[in-house]
Amino acid sequence: MNNYELMVIFTPVLSEEEFKNAQKKYAEMVTENGGTIVHTNAWGLKSLAYPIQKKTTGIYWVLEYKVDASFNEKLKVNLLRDEQVMRHLITKLDKYAVEYNAVKKSGVGFNNQKVEA
Repeated sequence: MNNYELMVIFTPVLSEEEFKNAQKKYAEMVTENGGTIVHTNAWGLKSLAYPIQKKTTGIYWVLEYKVDASFNEKLKVNLLRDEQVMRHLITKLDKYAVEYNAVKKSGVGFNNQKVEA
């Protein structure tokens, strides 16, 4: 099982309930296929750097999960078919990214850590 991070930009016209249902749909898809959810983070409505489908804002959502590599193709097909999704990005996390995310979630300050050369 590998660690992955999924970032999705949903269309800004979604209601709060529709947004939560979309999050639940993709989180359940991961767990139904033998994966585990590590962390989920809804960033909310943000401005886009450039217009996508003539929209200048989008609702961001980040999902960190562990799953077998073959599942990502199935997830990608579902994301591409979903009209609520404007963009998505699936990133495989290495051990350093997993460690960084764990430290970030724990709330420990990054400025306190010293880097030795």
